[in-house]
Amino acid sequence: MTIQMILALGILLLMIVMIMSDKFAFGAPPVFACLLLVVTGLATVQEAFAGFINSTVVMIAGFMVVMAGLMKTSLISRVQATILNLVSKGGYKSYVLLVLVVMLGASLVGTGATGYYVLILSLVATIPYSKKLPTSKLMMPLGFATNHPLFPLNVALTYGVTVSVLQAAGYTETLSTGRFALANAFLSLGYLLWAVIGYRFLPDHSVREAAAEEEQEQSISQNDLPVWKEYVTILAFAVSVVGMMMINSLGEIAYIVPALAAAVLLFIDVLDFKEVRDNMAGPIVLMTAGVIGVADALGNTGFTAMIGEAVAKAVGGQINPFIFIFLFALLTSTSATFTGSNMGSVYIFAPIAIASGISLGINPAAVATAVVVSGWNGGYMPIDGMPAMILGMGSYKLTDFWKFSVPMYFVRLVALCIGAIVMFP
Repeated sequence: MTIQMILALGILLLMIVMIMSDKFAFGAPPVFACLLLVVTGLATVQEAFAGFINSTVVMIAGFMVVMAGLMKTSLISRVQATILNLVSKGGYKSYVLLVLVVMLGASLVGTGATGYYVLILSLVATIPYSKKLPTSKLMMPLGFATNHPLFPLNVALTYGVTVSVLQAAGYTETLSTGRFALANAFLSLGYLLWAVIGYRFLPDHSVREAAAEEEQEQSISQNDLPVWKEYVTILAFAVSVVGMMMINSLGEIAYIVPALAAAVLLFIDVLDFKEVRDNMAGPIVLMTAGVIGVADALGNTGFTAMIGEAVAKAVGGQINPFIFIFLFALLTSTSATFTGSNMGSVYIFAPIAIASGISLGINPAAVATAVVVSGWNGGYMPIDGMPAMILGMGSYKLTDFWKFSVPMYFVRLVALCIGAIVMFP
């Protein structure tokens, strides 16, 4: 290991310890870690704080403002009433039903849709605390459920990447879209299995401080917006969601659609400038932006590539196909978790895994499917957009976060690898 690798790893571990200690304001440890990157020479100021101009962070910050405006409409009151009615009918049954509904929605928008998980997490945050089904028992399961389509129909992104890495490795056969989708179905079923079990390990608390929740309820109950402003606010929300879900079609413009919608709400006086500023620079945005610089620095040192090559040599000539595929899926997803780069991690480990698998006589389609899809299924550390938002919006301690996310991670990975081997024997 080089000095740069050791320094980057040390800063990452320090940031994790600071988050775990609960003695620092949420969002502060990643910003402090960015400062250390500059002091140690691992990154320039622009590189260390690149997360603050990251496209996804800009999009999330804008959407936070739009959601603040939506909180003032009667629509949220009706949504809350509907969910609370569901909760009042029976806590656990309602929980399972909500997970299934969110996974069904994920079937339409596809894997890893930023707009979808931001929408779901923001809606959960509006639900007042209820002993029958605390919001802390909803935030994490529903957040991760947005990444697991109940019926994996829209798998274009991961399928395209899988075909790409296979072709680069010289694989000439056609990869079955149906079999690929069914391998993803194993993953979703694995998540559903854990979500049903993991409910019991989630803490019981409100996702907001008592004062904040009281203030929110009072704000919603007032609903003093004129009807035309309510309509404009709801339209701004709808346009933001659609825009975020059309990134592949709209390109760069999609990232600023929520910010443009937020500007409209400011100009028509739904929100004042202080409300806009506080939501755009809130702790969740700081957390999401701050970890990007740390993640980039770790990846730029070559640490992940070094680990991949070491594992490829260590497996030797004889190894069980499941264990081989699981190891590389583990490496890829862990790299994506700690670097925040799904695509980068896949393109580092997939070629190594496919080449090694071919030499061992393992179906390269099975290897590529598991390794590529695993790149979007880490999440056991809050060092990426969705996990960071879940930790912050759910007011979880890191230990509580791990009680659900670590077992979830292994259950999903095992299910994915089984699915890849079954579909591509």
